Amino acid sequence: MIAYFIRRLLLIIPTFIGITVMVFIITRFVPGGPIERIIAQSRQMSGIGGGTAEQTQPLSEEQIGELKKYYGFDKPILTSYFLWLGKVLTGDLGTSTRYYDPVWEMIRARIPISLYFGMLSLVLTYGICIPLGILKAIKHKTPFDNVSSVVVFIGYAIPGWVVGVLALVVLASHWEIFPLGGLVSDDFEDFTALGKLIDIAWHTALPLTAYVAGSFTVMTFLMKNSLMDNLAADYVRTAIAKGLPFKKAIFRHALQNSLIPIATSFGNNVSVILMGSFLIETVFNIDGMGLLGYESVVERDYPVVMGILVISSLLFMIGNILSDICVALVDPRVKFE
Repeated sequence: MIAYFIRRLLLIIPTFIGITVMVFIITRFVPGGPIERIIAQSRQMSGIGGGTAEQTQPLSEEQIGELKKYYGFDKPILTSYFLWLGKVLTGDLGTSTRYYDPVWEMIRARIPISLYFGMLSLVLTYGICIPLGILKAIKHKTPFDNVSSVVVFIGYAIPGWVVGVLALVVLASHWEIFPLGGLVSDDFEDFTALGKLIDIAWHTALPLTAYVAGSFTVMTFLMKNSLMDNLAADYVRTAIAKGLPFKKAIFRHALQNSLIPIATSFGNNVSVILMGSFLIETVFNIDGMGLLGYESVVERDYPVVMGILVISSLLFMIGNILSDICVALVDPRVKFE
């Protein structure tokens, strides 16, 4: 098993290179980069409009050449990529072409916020999914199962950001129960320690509801269907026929095997914990990783895009390995050889 996981870790290297090379090449061919943005800003400042490309060009060829040299666009793509990769290996993710701040500093400032919401969402999602799925399997075709299925499907049909907008309109704007956005109040520093905790919880309630609303539906039905399949299996029916109580048959035998599909998908949620949802962060004015990634793509801030890609791709690949570990822990039949 150790040899298997060592091979999986080594496979991260070529996979990471393949992902980053592909995105790096795409960023070179997508229009609207930093040089184009500077040219557009120069046109606006000089009031130039219309005419041919030469007449409307506010910068000289020498100036454009200096800009290409400054941003590293004067070198071949693969040369620029390996220069960028060498900096990444030393911990340097580059400098934002939009804000001219170090990319790592921009990301590091937003990691605690994304981790905060991501961890809470993960705990609540699994804390709701597993018990609810078990209860729905036990009470299959009862009024509880039917009503909860309707509620869960409604939550799945409505995107999380729509839930956030509705919650803001009704609970924040109309009834004024919760704040309209942000993570803390303006006078947060004047609160006591308990007051700060209450204020953070007050600001967290609506965004967390939006995060969780549409994320637990698949997991709930996966838990329910998996448990029902195991309850119908011969080994469970045999155990019950021999006198084992129904509850013990569930929790001692069927439940562990039913957790295998849940364990398979666990590692994939690791990257989601950190990246969050840019739509929900936009709705609630939360400056997290999701919003930063979205703004970087829209503004063609390629160093930030690549920096976020480095973190998200590594988390995703490590998450896949964690999924294998979780499956091995839940299912003793699995042997990674």
